[in-house]
Amino acid sequence: MPANSAVLRTFDESGLQKFHWRTIMTTGMGFFTDAYDLFIIGTVTAILTPIWHLSTGQLALLNSTSLAAAALGALFFGKLMDRLGRKAMYGTEVIMLAIGAICSAFAPSFVWLIVFRFLVGLGIGGDYPTSSVIMSEYANRKNRGFLVTLVFSMQGLGLLAGPLIASLLLSTGMSHDIAWRVMLGLGAIPAASVIYLRRTMPETPRFLITVKQDAKKAAEVVSGLTGKHVESSSVEVVAKQTLWNRKNLLRLVGTAGSWFLIDVAFYGNGVSSQLILKALLPNATLVTTTLVATTIFLVAALPGYFVAAAFMDRIGRKVIQSVGFGVMALAYLSLFIVPTIVKLPILFLIIYAVSYFFIEFGPNTTTFLVPTEVFPTSLRGTAHGISAAGGKIGAFLGAFVLPGILKAFGLSTTMGLLAGVSALGILLTIFTIPEMKQRSLEENETVTKRAEEPKHTVAAVKYS
Repeated sequence: MPANSAVLRTFDESGLQKFHWRTIMTTGMGFFTDAYDLFIIGTVTAILTPIWHLSTGQLALLNSTSLAAAALGALFFGKLMDRLGRKAMYGTEVIMLAIGAICSAFAPSFVWLIVFRFLVGLGIGGDYPTSSVIMSEYANRKNRGFLVTLVFSMQGLGLLAGPLIASLLLSTGMSHDIAWRVMLGLGAIPAASVIYLRRTMPETPRFLITVKQDAKKAAEVVSGLTGKHVESSSVEVVAKQTLWNRKNLLRLVGTAGSWFLIDVAFYGNGVSSQLILKALLPNATLVTTTLVATTIFLVAALPGYFVAAAFMDRIGRKVIQSVGFGVMALAYLSLFIVPTIVKLPILFLIIYAVSYFFIEFGPNTTTFLVPTEVFPTSLRGTAHGISAAGGKIGAFLGAFVLPGILKAFGLSTTMGLLAGVSALGILLTIFTIPEMKQRSLEENETVTKRAEEPKHTVAAVKYS
């Protein structure tokens, strides 16, 4: 371990403790909110279209605003957290989320709703690098994959809560003009619940040592979190690194490229979901189709998040990501070769369910984790922000470009294209991303010199 080994080795080798679970709740609640806010807008647009007489262009703008803003938010927050520190930025993104959600609920017009959804998107984007990097830097070596993936798994619960709340509100007979406002406003509650916890979290020891060169303060934080005495006898100076050298650039191509590809390919399951619902429930109401889609997600996709968390530190990131892309490629390839499968609902549903599981037990979770591990501390936020932005661009293309391809060339060609996208994801994973299972984050750092300073012992302090 190159940098201040006495302090960080204590952190890395500590077992799972109370502060790990508290950090999961503090960071994970943001992803619950992110998923809820991104889902709920689909139901809101379906309600608003006849009320505000929205055109196709307006619908596309409303649906895409948060995605575009999220890409900007990821870049902005990722860069600032490397410059100003994790603590300085943390909590700001959920404040933006909460304010944006409340304002969206009271939007007087389409234009104002776009403005407020843009604010929500900035917060969502900012939450990706801040929460993932903080959880990774707080994690121990052996359980890092489990802890970071568990944070991201809160997305699955948010995706489940969105349609359930929408269905509940719609089934009560509540006026649609009130229902959509309540749906958007409820997104402020989980975000607001963790503002205080985020703003009062101590700076991560890794940032304190590597960027701030403050080993004494880092030792105090480690002692407070682990309850162990820590001795720091030297300050190791970490060389300034650039994101644009050959090694880091290759890794960035791998992390941003993989995230871009999974979000493009994920559109294949979006198409499949609509085809399944159309085949099984051709005349169903909005409430019915929402509940059926939720049930499919609950059975096929949600378990994948938690299975990924359980096996991430045993199997490894590269294997899980490669297998996930591989199963997706096979599923889409089967629809390319035999497009008539869509006329066999049971077989089609099985293929869909298997691919959906391996998206979550695969690249949807690993692309969130890997950028927190393969870059040095001084670049970690920036690199994760760029990677997350790549994913949001992929989501935009998947949602707004591929429908045109589907309409022009048909299902078979579209699925063949997505099979190729998934296969490319396997190649990127194998050739650009190092395996970080059970390895310390400090392996990415380069020490230039060691400056001796008087030994000191830091007594354990209580963290509350």
